[in-house]
Amino acid sequence: MKTLAELAAIKARMQNNVALRDGEAGIRVVVGMATCGIAAGARPVLTAFSAEVEKAGLNQKVTVTQTGCIGICQYEPVAEIYEEGKEKVTYVKLDADKVAEIVEKHLKGGNIVEEYTIGAIQK
Repeated sequence: MKTLAELAAIKARMQNNVALRDGEAGIRVVVGMATCGIAAGARPVLTAFSAEVEKAGLNQKVTVTQTGCIGICQYEPVAEIYEEGKEKVTYVKLDADKVAEIVEKHLKGGNIVEEYTIGAIQK
């Protein structure tokens, strides 16, 4: 960073990420960010959700946020998706590629990506 304009651009980009995480949208994506989640790679997963939601133009519909321990450490990184009137969906063992697919198919298309859910892992 060499100029005040570059600093202002970074600030604007980061404010969009914070606004995305704090919104009051109809769908909430909650990423487990306790020590176990962070150690397993939850930080890039949270960043990927924020970026993919913004890229898909879902900012008004989807809120991305974080929480502490979800309680299923062996399945980290974990994200839970809450939608009004629907049962919570828990996605496990996530990475950025899986996040892109979840945003496209579930958040944008309305179809749960079953193979990444806790139910598929436990079978």
